[in-house]
Amino acid sequence: MLQDPSTKYRPIPQIDLPDRQWPSQTITAPPRWLSTDLRDGNQALIDPMNAEKKRRFFDLLVKVGLKEIEVGFPASGATDFDFIRSLVDGGHIPDDVIIQGLTQSRDDLIEKTFASMAGAKKAIVHLYNAISPAWRKIVFQMDEEGVIDIARRGAEKLVEQATKYPETDWHFEYSPETFSTAEIDLSVRICDEVIAIIDPSPDHPLILNLPATVEAATPNIYADQIEYFGRHVSRRDSVVISLHTHNDRGTGIAAAELGLMAGADRVEGCLFGNGERTGNCDLVTMGLNLYSQGVHPGLDFSDIAEIRSTVEYCNQIPVHPRHPYGGDLVFTAFSGSHQDAIKKGFAAQEAKNDELWEVPYLPLDPRDIGSDYEAVIRVNSQSGKGGVAWVLEQDRGLKLPKRLQASFSHVVQELADETSRELNAEDIWKAFEAHYGLAGGQSYELIDYHETRAGGDRVFTGTIRHAGEERSVSGRGNGLISSVLAAIRDEWGIALDVQAYDEHAIGHGSDARAAAYVECTDGEGNTVFGVGISRDVATASVRAILSAVNGAA
Repeated sequence: MLQDPSTKYRPIPQIDLPDRQWPSQTITAPPRWLSTDLRDGNQALIDPMNAEKKRRFFDLLVKVGLKEIEVGFPASGATDFDFIRSLVDGGHIPDDVIIQGLTQSRDDLIEKTFASMAGAKKAIVHLYNAISPAWRKIVFQMDEEGVIDIARRGAEKLVEQATKYPETDWHFEYSPETFSTAEIDLSVRICDEVIAIIDPSPDHPLILNLPATVEAATPNIYADQIEYFGRHVSRRDSVVISLHTHNDRGTGIAAAELGLMAGADRVEGCLFGNGERTGNCDLVTMGLNLYSQGVHPGLDFSDIAEIRSTVEYCNQIPVHPRHPYGGDLVFTAFSGSHQDAIKKGFAAQEAKNDELWEVPYLPLDPRDIGSDYEAVIRVNSQSGKGGVAWVLEQDRGLKLPKRLQASFSHVVQELADETSRELNAEDIWKAFEAHYGLAGGQSYELIDYHETRAGGDRVFTGTIRHAGEERSVSGRGNGLISSVLAAIRDEWGIALDVQAYDEHAIGHGSDARAAAYVECTDGEGNTVFGVGISRDVATASVRAILSAVNGAA
């Protein structure tokens, strides 16, 4: 790396817009969306999609709710041309969906683009030519008038070709390609030339797409460019300003969001941001960003797993597990403090009288996009008591008292350190069973019992197996638990005092069971916990006492 990169690189110039309005704007409605997955996304794949994958992806886009879909670059070859014809001839395009085809500003390519979509109910022909200094100087070796002439001749060809296929309602889009690195006044001028030829109206507007072909500046500069363009382009009521951001600097979504605040009407991009180099604007993330702010994007991401699976299959590119909203781990917390906050958040959410979402670390409810709460908290060596308690509650219905949570979390911590891996729900349950004697095989085990009353006291009479020998024991106290403790003390000399007792139901109806938890201290002040589970709450409490006895013995 250079010690002084300014000798090699120059920042994109600022736009002179001292009275810019976009910073104070708020996005209150979704834009028009265009998917470029089948064109821009497809041309960025190592192995471009075949007809079967293209059709599967097209059906997914329709299901998600995209109404404008760029289906290909028909002049690029037979695969794209034949696929587009198959959609039109097979009647596979819903009446409310407009397909779009991209073409460079060359007569033969424009003609082939029209031929590919002719017969569709509605179609957009997307014309483009690059205009920025590097392209003019290096690629085309022409001046500003030369690139303006290319756009002008292309627009004239659009009008001519549309008259040849009157059965289709033709719409036009023009992109001054490389807009974000071009002189802003040139962009306005060249678009005005195209507007004059197309002659759009408010009822049949021209789409002007302003691409950040290579993202070369911070998003605020792109927003300034969009606002400036919107103020100066002619016939603003007859044009739709569209955004096509790339992600070279990692801020493609931010640029599109600020561009909307700056007055744009439409956003182009791909599901999960596929595209050349670092990709296009991610429609999933941007759409759900709106959703999390209370604005429905007009797109249906309620089954994010299916969407991700289809995109991965068609693109042959995995979605990163940390990808916003759609990755496997984006709603998952391993950190103990995070888990505790999330667990408390869910508890508070259940207790509220309104639906307003307010759970720490979760910007939206995972269930809104088809994700399950089971994946929200996962346990490894970084996890704490809240995470362990959450997993047991979600997987087994157990609501552990706080002090028991803290005690058992040390058991899980030791297991995680020992195994050096994430612990799943089954790992945690087996450790819980073993530690509290729920699976049997403990030193003290209940065989059976019955309870009677004697005056104001209760008498516990039962059979307990200890060290392979069954013994009949009895004890007397002011309640069932105290009478069990008396029986244990009298028979084996183990004296425990109960400090806390909790119980709750697991499940509902005829399949419901009871869970009981006790916190006890022994004669030396040590704390032990016990857990019991049974269809009968009394039996659960007796088993909890014996669980504590086993811990103290």
